[in-house]
Amino acid sequence: MATATRLVNAGRRAEWTGPVVNPPVWRASTHLYENMAALAQGPRSNEDGRFFYGRRGAPTQWALAEALTQMEPGAAGTVLYPSGVAAIAGVLLTVLRPGDVLLMSDNAYDPSRSMGTGMLADFGVETRFFDPRDLHRFAASFCPRTRAVMLEAPGSLTMEMCDIPALARIARENGAVSVLDNTWAGPTGFAALPHGVDVVLMALTKHVGGHSDLMMGSASAGPELYQRLRLRAQNLGHVVSPDDAALALRGLRTLSLRLKQETEGALKIAAWLARQPQVAQVLCPMLPGAPGHDLWQRDFTGGCGLFSFVLRGGDMARRNRFIDALSLFGIGYSWGGFESLAVPVDPSSLRDVMTWPPSGCEAGDRYGVRLSIGLEDADDLIADLERAFAAIGG
Repeated sequence: MATATRLVNAGRRAEWTGPVVNPPVWRASTHLYENMAALAQGPRSNEDGRFFYGRRGAPTQWALAEALTQMEPGAAGTVLYPSGVAAIAGVLLTVLRPGDVLLMSDNAYDPSRSMGTGMLADFGVETRFFDPRDLHRFAASFCPRTRAVMLEAPGSLTMEMCDIPALARIARENGAVSVLDNTWAGPTGFAALPHGVDVVLMALTKHVGGHSDLMMGSASAGPELYQRLRLRAQNLGHVVSPDDAALALRGLRTLSLRLKQETEGALKIAAWLARQPQVAQVLCPMLPGAPGHDLWQRDFTGGCGLFSFVLRGGDMARRNRFIDALSLFGIGYSWGGFESLAVPVDPSSLRDVMTWPPSGCEAGDRYGVRLSIGLEDADDLIADLERAFAAIGG
């Protein structure tokens, strides 16, 4: 079935929905057993679809997990987490042990980096950062203790694209598990497991939720890794609210429509920004001619409304005046909701091996802005940006 059709039908088992369209919200901590024989049988079947205890979910959570699995070709199952960061932590705590080495893309999400240098270090795991665009150095960075590789494409804030199939292949050849944060494109824009990735995770807070009103994460994998992820999540007590699961299911049904409009708006706005004299560079791999566009065009089937740009010259105060002058863009973290957002991009302190400003910019072109394009009319957003440029001058 086509992606849009799967989004509508995934996870809608008749035994979970009954005579209605959506699975009802099952709020339950305690699951009751008919008799002692049934109670004894309960712990023996640890899988979605079997009642046991609220921490293992009920039809609302099971329907969401199954729907996400059906959207990930090659996945045996999906684990739900109470946030995107919880998903990252749950996955890394599954595949790593004290004494192991984790290779992490240098442009990864800041909480991922902080997890590598903080919590994982406390647990005896060493994190080493690498430039995901340099395949030769990446291949040379493995050692006998390397057990996992953390990837993200495009890179957080700065939007560098990398050759995910090649990186995943090198990881597998060296006996390491490849983990991809695929929140930007999601399964409608990039099929991670068929491209060689072992574990694909997402912050469902973003596009799947789509309305800036829930926190959730997910991880999908093949049979062996899925079972390991599930057991570790249960040991850590990870569980999501059935009410939030129902909101995520609702968001999932309209995902392709929202992403289509956000992507179209983002491309129109990115192309307009590229023509502005106050802009040194647009960091949007979907845009023809932008860094990484060839890899995006080769491997991806879709994108989203998130990209960045670098202001030409100036200082932090000028960049801050620009953001403050915007009226249709909210100032706030997260992205992927129906509303447009803008935040500053200052990645220098978040890089170990990659340089900033990016190639093609002058040394003084240091101050960036990340835009999350929502569902507003693109021309209205361009007019808002034009007013902000006028507020800071040339």
